[in-house]
Amino acid sequence: MSDLTAFGLTAALPPGWDGEIYPAADVADVAASGSARRAVLHAATFPLPPGRGDFGSGAVELMRPGDVLVILFEYGPESATAPLFAAEGMPVLDPTDFSDRTMPRRLSGLLGAQRFFTTAGRAFCLHALIGAGDADPGLVAIVNAVAAEIRVT
Repeated sequence: MSDLTAFGLTAALPPGWDGEIYPAADVADVAASGSARRAVLHAATFPLPPGRGDFGSGAVELMRPGDVLVILFEYGPESATAPLFAAEGMPVLDPTDFSDRTMPRRLSGLLGAQRFFTTAGRAFCLHALIGAGDADPGLVAIVNAVAAEIRVT
């Protein structure tokens, strides 16, 4: 396993995975308010291209059957008390959570799931994508195993 650490996030990635933690692209309002920068984590079973979007645009187009992309996107501190983020702790996804309707644009052979939650006083969306026409329980288990190794401080 390789570890990524930045912006109060640590992720232990399985061998062969690619990953990065970086500040959210839309931080102009955050910089103006003086708040801490929000974090984005990408972890994938395939090489991540440079210049991809926070929710995976530019990477999802490269996904093949069996590929997995796990994204953790942090929202601003004001979101931590919003009802959307009421769930506490890293979610565990089920195959029934995955659909092509959670994707900004539908791509053949890809399914996605997303859950909003709060942990360590920080608000996040776990957005996961799998390269499968049907929600493969094995790929969902991989998503959950990777998400379970993400630590937030």
